[in-house]
Amino acid sequence: MNAIQILKTAIATALFLPSVAILAFASELSFPAEGRWSVATGWENEWPTNWRHAHPTNSESVGPWTIHYGEIAYPHGTLKIQDSEKARENGLIEIRRRWYWDSDVPLDRVTLTVRAQIEIEDARPFMPGINYYDNTAGQGVDPTRIPFIPEEVGGKGYYEEHRFPMPLTSVEGTQGDSVVIAALHSLPSPIQYGNHDDQWWSLGLERIAKEKVELALLSGAVASNGKNGVLKTDQRKFLNYPDAYSKLEAHAIVEKTFYLQKPTTCPRGAGFQKTIQASLSLFPIESLEGYTPYKEIIAAKMNDSVARYREAADYAGLKAFPAHRKWIDLGWAGQSEAVAYPFILIGKDFGIENHRRIAQRSLDFITTSPFTENGFSIRFDFGKGEWSDRRNPLSQGQAMNNMFNALRIARREGGYDTRKWEIFLDRSCAHHADRILADDWHPVSTNEGFLIAPLAQGSSLLEKPRYLKAAEKAANHYLDRHLSMDEPYWGGTLDARCEDKEGAWAALQGFLTLYEINGDKRFLKAARHAGDVVLSYMYVWDVPMPPGRLADNNFRSRGWTSVSVQNMHLDVYGVLCGPSFWKLADYTGQEQYRHAAKLLTVPCGQLTDPHGSAGEQLHQTNYAQHYDVLDLKGVRGDYIEEWNVYWISAHFLTAAAQFQEMGVNCFDW
Repeated sequence: MNAIQILKTAIATALFLPSVAILAFASELSFPAEGRWSVATGWENEWPTNWRHAHPTNSESVGPWTIHYGEIAYPHGTLKIQDSEKARENGLIEIRRRWYWDSDVPLDRVTLTVRAQIEIEDARPFMPGINYYDNTAGQGVDPTRIPFIPEEVGGKGYYEEHRFPMPLTSVEGTQGDSVVIAALHSLPSPIQYGNHDDQWWSLGLERIAKEKVELALLSGAVASNGKNGVLKTDQRKFLNYPDAYSKLEAHAIVEKTFYLQKPTTCPRGAGFQKTIQASLSLFPIESLEGYTPYKEIIAAKMNDSVARYREAADYAGLKAFPAHRKWIDLGWAGQSEAVAYPFILIGKDFGIENHRRIAQRSLDFITTSPFTENGFSIRFDFGKGEWSDRRNPLSQGQAMNNMFNALRIARREGGYDTRKWEIFLDRSCAHHADRILADDWHPVSTNEGFLIAPLAQGSSLLEKPRYLKAAEKAANHYLDRHLSMDEPYWGGTLDARCEDKEGAWAALQGFLTLYEINGDKRFLKAARHAGDVVLSYMYVWDVPMPPGRLADNNFRSRGWTSVSVQNMHLDVYGVLCGPSFWKLADYTGQEQYRHAAKLLTVPCGQLTDPHGSAGEQLHQTNYAQHYDVLDLKGVRGDYIEEWNVYWISAHFLTAAAQFQEMGVNCFDW
């Protein structure tokens, strides 16, 4: 090495070290000691091997960018690598990494990477839609159904980027007396030279030492639950995904953009909120161009509701399920009771001639639901002419809240006979207040959070202060239980007993309702915490779709929500949450929530058919629920339109009515 080369190397080292310092912060999120760049060219046990590493050989400054250059030599060519790095206004470090294979022959079995490490104790992962502080609740129910990362050294979890609603992997833990959060965000993309069709980058983390974690992007390798090369493909199963390496063709160029979020302090269980805010700032969540006008979608959902209405001498209500299931179903997937509130408030505006009769008769019939020691029945089979013994507090709470919304507006509008509704709701509130106020009340999951809002409403509309006392006890119970995320919000959907957005939504709705009644800022803080969990299930980016039903419809995924860490398809559930995020924007001054409210509301009108119906399950990732996945062919990009349950229309109408009641003219969206 001559003098000039030595000088260039010294300059490169000097330039490189400040860059690491920028990334490191006090608790260090830095590239591995063995090199800024790591590339594998081997594959064993479904994992990359034969690693080579490199440091920058020289660097330069170009405007706000610092560009680092390096290379890795192989027998038949040289892999030239470049990082262009700059600080962003949102506090993230943006890095655009480029690999160029300078050779006339291919380089096979390649794994390209982005690696960043942090020394941290009590490391708890957070990956939106996939892993919530290690999914402790879901693991307690059935660890074979949900993703988790083994706690021992070497435990890792890597998942395809299109499985992430917000493409980030992060870790919260302690350093000394402080709790810190650090994250790696990515601009998601398929890998051009993947060994599989539709092979994507994977994102995740590995516990590389007792008190050290690596956040990383890999060009295809996946792992979960102590196994390499597996994907979660349905409710109860993982499928093998072998040989996820790449083959760089001669003179191939690959690029990857990622962002490092330096470690910052946070309260225990609140670090994920900082990663959510950062992700919202990276993507155009405020854009609503190109979607069907919201008013047109609501008109279609009104028509779907009328078409589902059934009335006979001994019953009246909405048929909630398709095909042979002749059920009027309350709460959860049915939401048959939800039609009354929007029909009373805005049914006339949409030309629904019998809107008053449908609202009156459907709620009158619900009041005939028989009570037992477990509350009222939530299902009437009009084919058999009988109420079932199906009862659960989650569905009862949702039904009660929808009925209270209808009662409130019916009193204001006039012309409705609400006496039966009031008697039924009073009995329902008394039943659940008695349970909650008992000394031995301890719900299994966040499912009973759905009782907070109706009990709070009942205390006012029925003038029963005791119901507010029960609502506050339940809210304080869940506040104490979930804010640390030692037990994440879970159990809000009956077919997936694990971490889910519905559990977080139950808490958000309850906390926010209480804040509006009693002004206690603890509940506003808790509402924001639960709300950020809900938002973590919302796609902030449009996943490119392979050939299939979704691509046929030019489907865009922004604003749609993943269901849970077990059920990983998309649904429109988030549309129901839009008004609450609008309120959070009002109460906190954070406009991101208002943008999120619109994004949750408008795009979900996609795929609505001329009848106003839509299917429940959209496959944005390698996951299916209504059929057994034997291989991945045809799964991603598929759409299960026949499972067109009523809750889909009901949530649109409920949200629209709430926006109207709030004075928000959503029909201009």
